[in-house]
Order: sequence, then structure tokens, then C-alpha cells
Amino acid sequence: MPRPIQATIHTAALQHNLARARAAAPDARVWAVVKANAYGHGIERAFEGLRGADGFALLDLGEAERVRQLGWRGPILLLEGVFEPRDLELCSRLSLWHAVHCDEQIDWLSAHKTHAPHRVFLKMNSGMNRLGFPPARYRAAWARLNALPQVDEISFMTHFSDADGPRGIAHQLDAFCTATQDLPGERTVSNSAATLRHAAGDARVRADWVRAGIVLYGGAADHPEHDAAHWGLAPTMTLSARIIGTQQLQPGDTVGYGSSFTADRPLAIGVVACGYADGYPRHAPTGTPVLVNGVRTRTVGRVSMDMITVDLAPLHEAGVEAGVGSEATLWGRAACGAVLGIDEVAQAAGTVGYELMCALAPRVPVVVD
Repeated sequence: MPRPIQATIHTAALQHNLARARAAAPDARVWAVVKANAYGHGIERAFEGLRGADGFALLDLGEAERVRQLGWRGPILLLEGVFEPRDLELCSRLSLWHAVHCDEQIDWLSAHKTHAPHRVFLKMNSGMNRLGFPPARYRAAWARLNALPQVDEISFMTHFSDADGPRGIAHQLDAFCTATQDLPGERTVSNSAATLRHAAGDARVRADWVRAGIVLYGGAADHPEHDAAHWGLAPTMTLSARIIGTQQLQPGDTVGYGSSFTADRPLAIGVVACGYADGYPRHAPTGTPVLVNGVRTRTVGRVSMDMITVDLAPLHEAGVEAGVGSEATLWGRAACGAVLGIDEVAQAAGTVGYELMCALAPRVPVVVD
């Protein structure tokens, strides 16, 4: 028998979450962001659930090739553009659209020999201060691109730093709209948080494309202010394992490396076949939520490479049997339908749901539901 741990990718949930992104910005087209191997879900596994998108956005050429090999003939956008001049050859061959965020990328385009001019997205640094031209230099960069025979259509993009928080997007949106005023071309400004939180109130936020990332994978971009249920999102990844052993603790007994948990009463614990080598966060403390047979309980003690230990007292109190072979849901949807949000697990571990999705280890078997 294989080790009893498995990740499940839920195709119907991907479709549902894509529909929720569309509903939040009904007059916009939707990029399905599949960077980082579709946020750890696997591009090939997620494709069926996301093929209803208007385009796919990602980072590297290898991922773009995989999307084309799946039969996708629509738009594909390289969110960081090309990394060296020869990448432009593959952009031409695969008909990729790509971001332009620096003078060097414009230089590479000007020297590129191509029969088909490129569709580019000129990126503005409107306050995120990562990639992009600052507002004062943006129109000059546009003029350079617009003069190149290698460039066909120029679209405009920026990225919000605080769409999920109280500072909001107004300062960046105003800078973007001022700098692009009267320039012809499509716009894309909204990530998941901006799409859910701000698109309904401002038409500029939802035109012409929105970039749906974490929203597609059932994570709330503004957690803990709101959870996935608030936004009507469904979990797209379940990580589940089985209990492989039990122990009966007496007061004063400790659990695991470093004896970081000490029982203050008689306590039954279950040993679950999942650890940090599977992608579960090692720094998750005692008290991190977990479901056993659909009943909410907690981890106890330190996470090991291959095992975690969980408190079985809540199951006994609920009259639910638990022992070797019982299902432990580390995040996602239990067999009985109970849901443990990945954002809640991540918060307990001091991180974000994005990281847990992307950290799923190669040794974990993955199936598609």
C-alpha cells in the first residue's frame, strides 16, 4: 500500500471560482493566472477547470509552452515579460503577449527580427515599486514602443500593493489613469483583491481585463478580514492523510521533538501521515486547526518531517470514533463535506494560503476530482 496521504484538485471548484471572478467584474475579460504551476495545483490538472477563462497569465516560457500543448489557442500573457532577447523568438512562435517594464526590454524589441509584430503590455510602477516605469517616464516609454515596427498593439497595466487592505487602491489608480489618459489601448489593473473588493464600485478597476489569481484557487486575498466563504469561493485543493497510530497520554507526558507540548490531562492523540516533507508548514504551532473524520480539532506538538500529531479529545466528546485509518483533512474538503479553509491553516502557521498551495511536495500523490 502507498503511504496514506493525497492531494485532490477539485475541477468543479475551479470552474465555480472562475465564475465568481466573472461575476465580480461582469464587463471585463478574465486572465486566469497560472504562474507557479497554477499555484501548486499543476497546470495540466487545473486546465480543465480554467479553460473558460479569456486568457492565461503566467511567468515563464516553459509554462506557456505547456498551456499551448494543452490545446489553448487564445491569449497567453507573460506577466514579467521576457528575460533575455532570444525569448522574443519563442514569443513570436507561440504568439505570446508580454509585459514590458524596463528600457532593456524595449531595446531588445527594437533589435528583434520578426515577421509578426508583438502585442505588449506596458507596465507602470504606480507605487508598488517592483517592476514598471514610473508615471513620469511612462508616456516616453509608450512613445518608444509605439515607434517600433516590431510592436503591434500596446496595452497598459499596473499592480496594486494594497488592494487587500485599508490603504486601498485610489492613490495608484489615480496615478495610472492620469498617466494613461488619452492613450489608446486596453487596460488591466485588477488582481484578485481589487476585483473582489473594488471592481463593483469603479468601472476603471474592472476594465478591460482582470487578473484572477488566488481567487481561482479558493483563497481569500483579504483574509483574515474576509474568508473564502464570504466571497462565495470553494476550496480547489484538499490535502488529506490517514491516522497511522494513536497514543494515550497522561498528565505531564510530552509529544514530539523538543517536548513542546505537555499534556495537562489524560489525552488521546492520533499520529497523521503528513509532515513538512509533504509541504505542511513546519512552523505550524500547537493549536493549528485540522479535521479528523470531519470533526474540527487541533495539532499538538512540533511538526516532524513525516508526521504530525493531533488531539482526538474533540472527537470523543462528539461521540465520533477515531483511530488508525481515520481521515485527517489538513486543509480543504473532508469526505463528509466539512471544509477547513487553507487560509485559516496558513494564518495559524504565520503565513498565507498561497505558500501552502505552492509548497505541496512532489512526493504527495495528486488526483483530480
